[in-house]
Amino acid sequence: MSLRAKFLLALLLISGGLTTASLVVVRRVVTRHIRTQIVQDLQNSFATFQNVQRQRESALAHSADLMADLPIVRALMTTQHPVTIQDASAGLWRTSGSDVLVFADASGNLMALQSNSVDIPLVEVQQQLSQSMSPDSSILWWSCGRHLFQVAVRPIYLGAKELNHVVGFLALGSEIDEKVTRELSEVAASQVVFRVGNRFVGTTLTPVQEIELEANGSAPLAAGISQEIQLNSERFLAREVQLSTAPVAVRLTVLKSLDQSSSFISHLDRVLVLLGAIALLLGAGLVWIISRTITQPLRSLVAGVRALARSDFEFPVTHGGRDEVAELTSAFGRMRADLQHSQRQLIDSERLATIGRMASSISHDLRHHLSAIIANAEFLSDDRRRSSEREELYEEIQTAVHQMNELIDSLLEFSRTRESLRLSPSRPEQAIRSAINSIRLRPEFRNIGIEMGSHETVEAAYDVRKLERVFHNLLLNACEAVSPSAGRISIDVFENKNEIEIRVSDDGRGIPAYLQQRIFEPFFTQGKANGTGLGLTVAQKIVQDHGGDIRLESSSSKGTTFLVVLPLGPKEPNVNFGTTNTATVTP
Repeated sequence: MSLRAKFLLALLLISGGLTTASLVVVRRVVTRHIRTQIVQDLQNSFATFQNVQRQRESALAHSADLMADLPIVRALMTTQHPVTIQDASAGLWRTSGSDVLVFADASGNLMALQSNSVDIPLVEVQQQLSQSMSPDSSILWWSCGRHLFQVAVRPIYLGAKELNHVVGFLALGSEIDEKVTRELSEVAASQVVFRVGNRFVGTTLTPVQEIELEANGSAPLAAGISQEIQLNSERFLAREVQLSTAPVAVRLTVLKSLDQSSSFISHLDRVLVLLGAIALLLGAGLVWIISRTITQPLRSLVAGVRALARSDFEFPVTHGGRDEVAELTSAFGRMRADLQHSQRQLIDSERLATIGRMASSISHDLRHHLSAIIANAEFLSDDRRRSSEREELYEEIQTAVHQMNELIDSLLEFSRTRESLRLSPSRPEQAIRSAINSIRLRPEFRNIGIEMGSHETVEAAYDVRKLERVFHNLLLNACEAVSPSAGRISIDVFENKNEIEIRVSDDGRGIPAYLQQRIFEPFFTQGKANGTGLGLTVAQKIVQDHGGDIRLESSSSKGTTFLVVLPLGPKEPNVNFGTTNTATVTP
């Protein structure tokens, strides 16, 4: 992941986390505030209801007092005739504007009843009336059948009130019907429920909510305390007040919807999330654009580092300004210049060292062979030598000349380029068989067993003569490592996809681990009296000129295995040999 992407991702994560935390805090604060506001509204609704209730009670009490003082009412009650009182009360009832009007004698017996509803049981009216014969002028609640009334009971006096001559009682009431319940709900801005005992007599809840409220139980709520209840998946904050205990127990429950109030929070959440997302996207876009001015110099610097890894010292890396990136770029430029200067000095030093090693090695080897040729030539000039001795001296001179030619050929091969290959359709097995035959001609290696697998590969473009030199050098090293009398060497050839794998294995003493990294270095030799140190180096160059590879696959006290990989066709060389070669191949 690029630095620019990391920077943007970190910004998004931090901004998203802070935004989420802010939304959570805002939601909690707003929810707490709204809940407090709902509780306050519920208290205000109760206060409003109580004010309206007091006005209704005051108006009802005033109407009852006025009607009880009417002369016609006093005269009517003195008749003590139920039929007369019933007929005459109809006009009085219509004049009062009430929902129910009741007349009773001084003993509390029902004399007349006028009501908007025809299904009011007289027995219940008589029962409610009997329990309402109190000297005070309080407002009472009556429950008659399915109806709930707010009633004011007043005595009817004959003569002055101070004489306390009661001729009857008057009860004037206002019914709490659906219309009144709805009006009270609108005034209180809440849902209201009137209950007589465990029975609902007036409510503004939906039928489903009413059923669920009834199913939840009819136990009264704690007085003066707001409690949360849930009806039909909607949450309410409820508060209850006891309106009456006698003659009937009447309770009023006021419910304030929490979900309707919480809808504002949900809407606020959506708005805040939308604004936060828009702000986050806009901020990310701006940061992405602005970050380019910061990360682009770094990308240029990274490209310069990668170019330096490819030994490209001329890759342009420039950055203006005076910030830290500019200082880093300048420091990199200076470091690259210093590194290039040091590399040139190292190459020059290595070239001189290689030339020195080469000159030392060549002069030593050529002097050794020339000394042998001169000495043997002097011996040949002696006429007293026998014919057999002359032949032996001649063979030694011939061997020295052959070794000098071998050294010169290796040096020439080491300095040639890939274009010196003479490719022709052939198989690696041809070069391997020629190398085996040339090794078997040497008397010191005649007792060593050399075996080759019978696998045949397809023809490809190879320089057979140079490949023969590769396998000749490998077999020569293997023969010098194994026992002269019981050594075994095996050559296995396999065709693998687009490559040919050739393994040359021996059962010799192996190569020490501390030397395995250096075996392909030029002029490196170990344990050979007449070795030039170019055998494996030349073999590596020829194989790589063919586009292949050679490496030490394994080596131990039980033997050594070299792997030669050749392509089934010419390829670009992996390593370009010049006058020096310090490349090493690891197993």
